[in-house]
Amino acid sequence: MTITRRLLGKLTLGLIGASALGGVAFAADMPAPFDKPGDVKIALVRYLSTGDFFQSYLAGVEAQAKALGVDLRVLDSRQDAALQADMVDQAIALGVQGIIIQHGLTESMKEAAQRAVDAGIKVVAFDVNVENDKIPQIEQSDRDLARLALEQAIKDNGESWKAGYVYVAGIAPLDRRDETWKEFKKKYPGINEAAMFGTMDNPIANSVANQARSVVSANPDITVMFAPYDEFAKGVKIAVDEAGLSSSVKIYSADISTSDIAAMREPGSAWAATAATNPAVVGQVSVRALAMLLAGEDPGKSVIVPPTLITQKDLIDNDIKSMEELGAKLPQFAHADVAMPAWMPNPNAK
Repeated sequence: MTITRRLLGKLTLGLIGASALGGVAFAADMPAPFDKPGDVKIALVRYLSTGDFFQSYLAGVEAQAKALGVDLRVLDSRQDAALQADMVDQAIALGVQGIIIQHGLTESMKEAAQRAVDAGIKVVAFDVNVENDKIPQIEQSDRDLARLALEQAIKDNGESWKAGYVYVAGIAPLDRRDETWKEFKKKYPGINEAAMFGTMDNPIANSVANQARSVVSANPDITVMFAPYDEFAKGVKIAVDEAGLSSSVKIYSADISTSDIAAMREPGSAWAATAATNPAVVGQVSVRALAMLLAGEDPGKSVIVPPTLITQKDLIDNDIKSMEELGAKLPQFAHADVAMPAWMPNPNAK
């Protein structure tokens, strides 16, 4: 395989070698290739890594990899689509047996994923459609995430309101959430989408805040902001707070983190509700699905982690201040019994 000069120049920014060995008790009936600790090498090839969600997702990947006793390599393209495709080739060159592709663009990852499959490597994809029947898709049930948040918006605000909507096309989870938004607008014709905006430019929250300032200035009668990604919601909240509209605008989002919880709990916060899976659990499920493939088992074409609705009232009434407390007080948030055959070690077990 040819390593391009471009790849060599940029990999220093993105390649993080992380050994996941040690500190795990191996089950006697662990199937091959996991019956020999250290023999399995996998790679996580990331497109998005900015924000609490992705830090937590990575922690979940690392925890499950450690529980399985595999050697994990993390390759981070930092939203460079071409580099992410190159990094799949780098993972192939490293001799990994399995690859997790985390986010990315279909047009840049489709051929790269096929190259990995052609090399005999097992691949799973989280929140990126690589259009390959041999590659299981790990999903947060994005349509349910959007549905839960929007149902709460209807419950709180009735069936007629003026909305701002944050969306960037071409990102698989956002596209799936957009499908649900469109369905809700058809079901409730009283929803008036006054403005659609959005960007993935880093830092995402601040970049969205810059756009949202103009939107709320031009549309001060917006009462609902649908921002189905927590970095989007953070940006909208900055702009709403600055405009003094916190009491007249309600924000509905997807995903959650400890910093999100703090923002939702602020006195008079406009952030009313979010629908979320535990990103650490999604990371664990991604590794488990890949491990099943490596063990000759079928996790299914679509591996879905169910979401939970979390309202501002839930957080305050239950005195939840962190992700740890959220998992403790909402047990369904702490673990998903997904891609969990009997032999699979549970990193959350005490």
